[in-house]
Amino acid sequence: MAISEDIIWGIHIGIAPKEDPIAGNFIGIGWDEIGDLNLIGSNREEFKRVFKETYPDEKQGAIPVKAGVLFRFSNEMQIGDYVIYPSKQDRIVHIGIIESEYSFNNSKNYSHRRKVRWLHKKPRAYFSQPALNEIGSAITLFKISNNWDEFIAFAKAKDFDSDSIAAIDDETVEQTALITEDETRDYIVKRLHKELSPEEFEYFVRDLLIAMGYFARITKHNSQKSGDGGVDIIASKDELGFEPPVMKVECKRILDNRGRPEIQKLIGTLEGNEVGLFVTLGGFTSEARILERSKPNIRLIDSEELATLVIEHYENLNAKYRNLIPLKRIYIPS
Repeated sequence: MAISEDIIWGIHIGIAPKEDPIAGNFIGIGWDEIGDLNLIGSNREEFKRVFKETYPDEKQGAIPVKAGVLFRFSNEMQIGDYVIYPSKQDRIVHIGIIESEYSFNNSKNYSHRRKVRWLHKKPRAYFSQPALNEIGSAITLFKISNNWDEFIAFAKAKDFDSDSIAAIDDETVEQTALITEDETRDYIVKRLHKELSPEEFEYFVRDLLIAMGYFARITKHNSQKSGDGGVDIIASKDELGFEPPVMKVECKRILDNRGRPEIQKLIGTLEGNEVGLFVTLGGFTSEARILERSKPNIRLIDSEELATLVIEHYENLNAKYRNLIPLKRIYIPS
């Protein structure tokens, strides 16, 4: 297939699908009650009629949009098309190639399905902000158009021009009057990753903890001398650090997901009623999250929660970090 003919779809598969689309090699959409779309055929108007009949309480204006999603999924998508899936679970952008015709299985969650061979994945921070805006569409299924070049490079495993993406980001930030909360979080993570070294990121986390009301210090980065087990920060609500609980903090300026072994290593440094905090610019694997839920003295802070904490405590941050992440308070539709 010539590159000019390559079609890229974007799809949202809900916040918590019962099955993992990546592990299951599929994409799927809801509205299961409507039944097998093959029985409706290839007439758009018939899709609208059946949708309205199946969902009589649906708002009139929403019927063409939602029926159109079902029509495109069953009739317009083709084997060989690319599909982008921005996962809400781990904030990773996945791209794959469609390998089957539409099928219906009412024994499964998201009964309308197509098989996909997943090709590549990247954290959101690798993409330009306009590209993230496009795949943040409120529509369940859509065609990629404005940022096709960037996403086809992703599909073909070609290197991105990071300088061009940075220039696009700068222009977007300057020209955009209103940005959504997700865009703000993406911007914060990108700035921290681009401007701070791993050691500087530790100092940033320390200063964020101070802005939150903790007393915090960087360790000596030598577990044999400091006796801290190799953690990066020691924090406490007590100025002298005597009053429990003492918090040991591990920091990772890495965009990829952190796994269970790293969390277990932090747990191994804890003594008595000490608590552990793992802060990363990326995310965590499902195994790491399961471990967190089983350990009440451990908290995992991923990129999204870290950015949220930055926003919440922005006014108390050290001035150099406010200069690093220039934000202004605005009002946006809620």
